[in-house]
Amino acid sequence: MATISNIGSRFTGNLCNAKKENGVTTGEIFRVSFYNSSSNNKPRFPLVTASYHGSPQKVDTINGTKVNGIHVAEAPSAPANEDASDVALVTNGRFVEGRFVYRQIFVIRSYEIGPDKTATMETLMNFLQETALNHVTSSGIGGDGFGATREMSLRKLIWVVTRIQVQVQRYSKWGDEIEVDTWVDAAGKNGMRRDWIIRDRYTKEIITRATSTWVIMNRETRRLSKIPGEVKQELVPFYLNRLAVPSEQIDCEKIDKLSDDTAERKRSGLAPRWNDMDANQHVNNVKYIGWMLESVPIEVLEDFNMTSMTLEFRRESTQSNLLESLTCPTARVIGESDNNSINRKPDLQYTHLLRLQHDKADVVRARTEWRFKQKQQ
Repeated sequence: MATISNIGSRFTGNLCNAKKENGVTTGEIFRVSFYNSSSNNKPRFPLVTASYHGSPQKVDTINGTKVNGIHVAEAPSAPANEDASDVALVTNGRFVEGRFVYRQIFVIRSYEIGPDKTATMETLMNFLQETALNHVTSSGIGGDGFGATREMSLRKLIWVVTRIQVQVQRYSKWGDEIEVDTWVDAAGKNGMRRDWIIRDRYTKEIITRATSTWVIMNRETRRLSKIPGEVKQELVPFYLNRLAVPSEQIDCEKIDKLSDDTAERKRSGLAPRWNDMDANQHVNNVKYIGWMLESVPIEVLEDFNMTSMTLEFRRESTQSNLLESLTCPTARVIGESDNNSINRKPDLQYTHLLRLQHDKADVVRARTEWRFKQKQQ
């Protein structure tokens, strides 16, 4: 990626030759440039270089203290073929394929990776959520709700996700740049399907596929509602009959309910924080992943990558709820075809349950598949 920004600050002193009396010359400029360098046509994360607009010289003292510094060369100029639309993709995203597909670019930041320096499942889910919301906002039909259309806002309606499936081919590393495509289609008579594809920005390799089902709920009564005809009229022009996850790989199997007797591991006392709530006044669905993994053996988290995750949302939870996380390995092992896929053969598979602690009511049921990390290197 070419030059993103240059930040210049004017100093009254000559930083290359500062004296105890804090300088005597003026007009020197210290400039910091943020840019991406390329190696084998594979741009890396933004780097920082500095330069002085003055005569290059060795830095002997700073505020009277001896230092061993040297002048830093000026950053390379931006490539001549830099496209302004690329900047828009990073900041706001834009429509492609005739306004049917919404695309946005992300850079994997240091605070979005795990111990192995790769993006986490929570990070990927945040990218999916962000592009979905920006898709609605950029479409021109967005209302004042969290991803709701104008007609939905007038009727105090919001979207809630009932099921989501994510398949991960590989996890991006710190500094990698990815592009996320999303689009929507009808799901039966009273639902909407939203799909995503995540690619490496430069190689265009597909690294993640995801599909989800959404229904409408009344914001005040918290009850599900049929999609009004006016809302359908807003959505239909954006429907695209395309599947991110091939039909033979869609996980449509029932997720078994765990209990104290069937669960192998349990973690209680999981308390939602204020920052775990979203604008629809319930726990953000991405937060459930971290709680779900609380009851997964640490050896699995260290030695395996989650390659598939299916979440089935049963009810919402709020800050006042305490949750319990239950996990149990399934009987299916290496060599079997799971989730109707003949290609994905996991080393491990787990069933999960998040439930309210006080009455044991289901919040989220889930199924995950894992592969040994060395097999993906």
